Amino acid sequence: MMEIREIEELIKAISKFPGLGPKSAKRIILKLINNKDEIMKPTINALVNVYKNISRCNYCGVLKSSKDECNCSYLQKKFSKICVVETIADQWSIESSNIFTGYFHILGGTISGSVDKSQKLLVDSLLDRVKKQNIEEVILATSATVEGQTTAYYIEEILKNTNVKISKLAQGLPVGGEIENLDDGTLFSAFKNRTQL
Repeated sequence: MMEIREIEELIKAISKFPGLGPKSAKRIILKLINNKDEIMKPTINALVNVYKNISRCNYCGVLKSSKDECNCSYLQKKFSKICVVETIADQWSIESSNIFTGYFHILGGTISGSVDKSQKLLVDSLLDRVKKQNIEEVILATSATVEGQTTAYYIEEILKNTNVKISKLAQGLPVGGEIENLDDGTLFSAFKNRTQL
């Protein structure tokens, strides 16, 4: 294949997506090049719009349009539960299964053994939300990895002086399992059989 700098840069960029390597990236690029008006142009426009207008809320962690205030800024009580997850992908998995009705709080990662607990996880704002929104239950839906369980324990410690009920997803979560990779049945079982901490 003749090396064209622009295409090589695009292959490198697309190869960074989860589950895609250089071969898949090349197939995607060829599809885009062969369908400039039908696929490439709308994709570029959509990417530009997302880049300009979508950001993560600094308070609750969910994605929001920069034109609108995040729902978490409205303090009227709509739900009594908050589900705490590591990533937006975890939130989307739980939402699509229709298992949980309540607020979400996306931490933005986990605490690993080698990283200081003060890393940029949205933990302080979780405590603030629990107090301001009169939350009755916090469901810790972190993954069953060492980092996920360490993070859950850390949050449990932070919330222990509040009157909130703290529960954790139960059976159905395999050790080392990540929330976003679980099927609806497993998620349903984990929510239904959650245990109070």
